[in-house]
Amino acid sequence: MLARILAIAAALAAIGAATWYFWPRDLPPPPPPSQAAAPAAPPKAEGPLHPVEAVPEQPLPPLKESDPALLEGLARLLGSAALQKFFDLEGIVFDIVATVDNLPRESYATRMSPVKPIAGAFQASGYEATLAIAPANAARYAAFVQMAEAVNSAQAVAMYRRFYPLFQQAYVELGYPNGYFNDRLVEVIDHLLATPDVQGPIPLTVPHVLYEFADPELEQRSSGQKALLRMGRDNALRLKAKLRELRGELLAAEPRR
Repeated sequence: MLARILAIAAALAAIGAATWYFWPRDLPPPPPPSQAAAPAAPPKAEGPLHPVEAVPEQPLPPLKESDPALLEGLARLLGSAALQKFFDLEGIVFDIVATVDNLPRESYATRMSPVKPIAGAFQASGYEATLAIAPANAARYAAFVQMAEAVNSAQAVAMYRRFYPLFQQAYVELGYPNGYFNDRLVEVIDHLLATPDVQGPIPLTVPHVLYEFADPELEQRSSGQKALLRMGRDNALRLKAKLRELRGELLAAEPRR
């Protein structure tokens, strides 16, 4: 996403937005990298697995003052109306970094999401043994998925490279002094692409107050993979296609060693 925008946020944020509907709100901040849920970042002495050659066109603003430049770019790429409709407009870089880092975890702090919750209530159909995600629920995500698909992936990655030093700084401040955000981004994309392709209605259960997947294997999936499952198979396949495209652009932009 960047100076005109780091639109990688569009696809990843679309996934993050999906976790707003039947999951707990206001979860605690991401755990430090020392905990088991956070894979250890590669030591800086060994260098990044996926290096980024930053190409700033002009001096970058300080991280805490970077919102105006990023919002200007987002408006140019997505349009002001879409920007206002889908995105929260403060602390964008840090929120993107925190959200990306947490998608492979069991849960993440939704208050840090760079996107607003998807409008409308979650829809389920059936009762008890037949309880499942309603097919109509997928329609809630149609506009957001369409916006994500419209993002020019090559342009998004070019802008990402321009602003990469800010994303890296935010990642370090998040608690990864020896890590590289681009490595984590590629890792998270791969994790999301590994989400199982479930055909047909997905059964649900309500053991307490909130919906859960009736299949224990699905219920144990990460917050990011659950989000893809809950938004409907067609939406998930379309976002996976976008993620593959973005991943290809990311790897193609790596400097030759």
